[in-house]
Amino acid sequence: MSHSAIERLSPAFPQRAPWGTSAKLRAWQAEALQHYLDAAPTDFLAVATPGAGKTTFALRVASELLHERTVKKIIVVAPTEHLKVQWADAAAKVGIQLDPGLAGRRKGRSKQFDGVAVTYAGVAAGMLSYEAMVARDDTLVILDEVHHAGDSLSWGEAVAEAFRLAKRRLALTGTPFRSDANPIPFVAYDEQPGGTRISRADYTYGYAEALRDHVVRPVVFMNYGGPMRWRTKSGETLAVNLGELLTKDVTAQAWRTALDPKGEWISAVLAAADRRLTEVRRHVGDAGGLVIATNQTQARAYAKVLESLTGEKPTVVLSDDPGSSKRIEAFAESEDRWMVAVRMVSEGVDVPRLAVGVYATATSTPLFFAQAVGRFVRARRRGELATVFLPTVPIILAHASTLERQRDHVLGAPAAKELWDETDAELAAANRTENAADELEGSFEALTSEATFDHVLFESQQFGMHAVPTSDDEAEYLGLPGLLEADQISHLLRERQRRQVNRHDRADKRAKVPTEVSLHRALEARRKELNTLVAQYARATGRPHSHVHAELRRQCGGPPLARATTEQVEERIAMIRRWRT
Repeated sequence: MSHSAIERLSPAFPQRAPWGTSAKLRAWQAEALQHYLDAAPTDFLAVATPGAGKTTFALRVASELLHERTVKKIIVVAPTEHLKVQWADAAAKVGIQLDPGLAGRRKGRSKQFDGVAVTYAGVAAGMLSYEAMVARDDTLVILDEVHHAGDSLSWGEAVAEAFRLAKRRLALTGTPFRSDANPIPFVAYDEQPGGTRISRADYTYGYAEALRDHVVRPVVFMNYGGPMRWRTKSGETLAVNLGELLTKDVTAQAWRTALDPKGEWISAVLAAADRRLTEVRRHVGDAGGLVIATNQTQARAYAKVLESLTGEKPTVVLSDDPGSSKRIEAFAESEDRWMVAVRMVSEGVDVPRLAVGVYATATSTPLFFAQAVGRFVRARRRGELATVFLPTVPIILAHASTLERQRDHVLGAPAAKELWDETDAELAAANRTENAADELEGSFEALTSEATFDHVLFESQQFGMHAVPTSDDEAEYLGLPGLLEADQISHLLRERQRRQVNRHDRADKRAKVPTEVSLHRALEARRKELNTLVAQYARATGRPHSHVHAELRRQCGGPPLARATTEQVEERIAMIRRWRT
């Protein structure tokens, strides 16, 4: 192995470095490496946002340890088959040869290899083989996306047992840690007041820092709601607007109604996303899009919708197998427009040209959401912008609003009540079953769904007016340039919102209530508009609807909304629009 080879590895491997970087390590990589070399720890946990260059950092550590003869072998443990092969290819670029084959159960491996790349499931299946490997030679174990070691008790126990004698262990993660109580092997936990324990990273480089350093792309979230109708198992028909504050079960069923491939909602959102991709490709010619689906049945159906919209057959990735890896690699090297993947593939999809995403899955854990958004943030040059389309579901909007927040793994904390809570093990089981949708959705029947452009979310701020798809209001946001700095994005969004508010105010003044329209119909329309604006403001601020209505009434005066006059409702509409701007 040539030690100098590592110097030629891009900081952003497996793609070229973004604007403003060179073949040298990025500042955070150099700082983390120096910290590691100075401490010489047995265990080291590096938390770095997706796209920051964890692979390059880890391979630099491996190169240094091999060069100094601190270790003789390298074992890389990755979540998926695709990432296992990707690690082997990355290591080969710097002269470290890893075998991504059948790992410890394969006999007669060539002595040319410096080590192996294996999945967490592979370690669990061949624990004794890996335990013997680390006992025989001084070994560095790189645990990529180490939170996966807590996916099941057997995986965690296998990893802990197989690598307990390793000379060095380097754990990496780029997403929020788990929300369960399964401890992650080789991660240090600090005691907290109240008896809880919180994970401790040795080095942290978050999304906010990476965005400041132009290492990752800024993300704009396009959010879509709309009316949903479905029939429950008991035969009752329900109708609600997606995004209203509802019970867990009602919200889940409204959400799944929106994702129904036969409904209008998903077709309208996919069409809007494709228009956005067309705009981005004016500035970034090879930009691609990714739809993350709940299951294989829906993935195939979404692919047909995209094919009818674009006339081009999307790449469809349905499972984690060698064939899927080849399809992902072929898409990454092409200029095709769209790829559709089942949710279990999202973390293994590493295609830096992805610039537009559609979150078409009913998975709501913060871990999965961060993994999904991480597919779009890898920057290749300065100014590239990522756009992710979301359903207007409160818990998903909350995740989007806190994208820059760094999370740790907490043990012993009371279980949080999630709006839609599925464990990683349940997600994996659902993904392994092609007909999982039938089991998950058997409690209701989707009837109709419509998409309504709700708002744009950027840096926790909300922009946009209530508008239907293909409207002028929506088109202004879909038409944002594909190359923008973060401050330019904020300026453009504020300017477009100001123009839209003024345009709507002028339209309201021109649209006097005709004498032939009954008063009750005019009042009903204005109350509906006020309720829509209150719902949007409540989601953006995290306040209950009732508190927003109460504050409007306090500032504007007058009786409760049900008894308010047309003029009083108009005054409250004008007030909340001023709040939103």
